[in-house]
Amino acid sequence: MIAPLAALLLVAQSPQAPPSASPEAEISAVLDRLNVASTAADGPTYFGLFAPDARFIGTDASEHWSLAEFRAYAEPHFARGQGWSYASTGRTITIAPIDCRCIAWFEETLSNPSYGETRGSGVLRLTDGGWKIEQYVLSFAVPNDRARRVVEVIRAPAN
Repeated sequence: MIAPLAALLLVAQSPQAPPSASPEAEISAVLDRLNVASTAADGPTYFGLFAPDARFIGTDASEHWSLAEFRAYAEPHFARGQGWSYASTGRTITIAPIDCRCIAWFEETLSNPSYGETRGSGVLRLTDGGWKIEQYVLSFAVPNDRARRVVEVIRAPAN
């Protein structure tokens, strides 16, 4: 559990893109703040990075949530000081090649203490309040040579 003061310090020290930063740097800063806020169990900061109509797609097949549904799931964990820790180990950001340059998508590899290497991907939209996450997808990267065994485990009856 992170003490409230430590959580505030973590969020205060989170990466912020300078005002003249490129869109890619601004988006990267949003995603970094997302990871810092989730580690600190800071719900207001975490959920403030999402667009109001955002979707979160988690690793479980049942986790296809609106922002309100995801918040209802996560807030009790955050209230107990239990966040989740993901650190980006590589990221690719693409800005849509359209006139407004107001849509971007990303892929990143993430490191998690429990799951090891995972993947995050999603879409952001430029709003009056800056870049906001429209959709976030968290997934496990399964090597092709192990996929059949993973599928067998998933299809097996639960104990």
